[in-house]
Amino acid sequence: MNRNIVISFGAAALFGATASAALANEKVTFMTNWLAQAEHGGYYQAVADGTYAACGLDVTIQQGGPQVSGRPLLLAGKIDFYMGGNLLQAFDAVQQSIPLRIVAATFQKEPQVVMSHPGQGLDKWEDLPKADQYILGDEGMQSFFQWMVTDYGFDPAKRVPYTFNAAPFIANAKSIQQGYVTSEPFAVEKEGGFKPNVFLLADYGFSTYATTIEAMQKTIDERPQVVQCFVDGSAKGWYSYLYGDNKAANEMIKKDNPDITDEQIAFSIKQMKDHGIVDSGEAEKLGIGAMTDEHIADFYAKMVKAKVVPEGLDIKKAYTLQFVNKGVGLDLKK
Repeated sequence: MNRNIVISFGAAALFGATASAALANEKVTFMTNWLAQAEHGGYYQAVADGTYAACGLDVTIQQGGPQVSGRPLLLAGKIDFYMGGNLLQAFDAVQQSIPLRIVAATFQKEPQVVMSHPGQGLDKWEDLPKADQYILGDEGMQSFFQWMVTDYGFDPAKRVPYTFNAAPFIANAKSIQQGYVTSEPFAVEKEGGFKPNVFLLADYGFSTYATTIEAMQKTIDERPQVVQCFVDGSAKGWYSYLYGDNKAANEMIKKDNPDITDEQIAFSIKQMKDHGIVDSGEAEKLGIGAMTDEHIADFYAKMVKAKVVPEGLDIKKAYTLQFVNKGVGLDLKK
């Protein structure tokens, strides 16, 4: 079941009279693409500590889930911002002439990993193609795995479906399995009693941004102050969540998703920090949410080579740099 969080704060004056007058208590809905978790922590933080409210936004965080499709709600104007997965969805929108754009990229690295059993001759990235079995979901098979085949020689014949159950991987020591660095390694350690080898695809060239913030072009054109406030507030929220007191945000996450535990949240935060998921690369100088034309063009070229996306797309229609790369929140990093 979806649950909403609606919190209003009377702090608009903190950002000055001009911003307050323009945006005082303007209602905004942001929808995530999965159940509440630490990977959404910065947005919850910005609600909990009044950061969004400080520039005049009354933000609702609406969580997604396995039976929820948020992008149609964005297209229909039912929500203002949507948490996209990675750049591939935005490229697809360009192909379909859908006027939405990424306005910020919260994650510099996609958390996608491949795991293997230690001590089975699969301890290095270059060893992985010789695994007996690749346990991969359908979406992964059609996206990052095509890049793995093209650039690293993985064998498509070895792929078996991933059903989001770790048992087949745990049972087969010669297999590899997809996952998120913030999630599946934790489950394997709990259920299988061992720490798997973890290979973050971003570290081997799968260079997409992830956990993007998407908005319709109409919103960008008609409400640029709202977009800027939400992007800036999200960046500040992420700095505070990663490096400050995140207790209130975590309580909100657990209220929205009662199945999540403090242990899982702590694991996810540590993994995001250790692997530079949010704060690395371009974000270190330009601020969380950073994007560059060169980075996106490089990833697009890789996906064309892997035949994941067609050649010739006008990929600049997939995003805008108007609201990012301003160093917002860097002063909050400790």
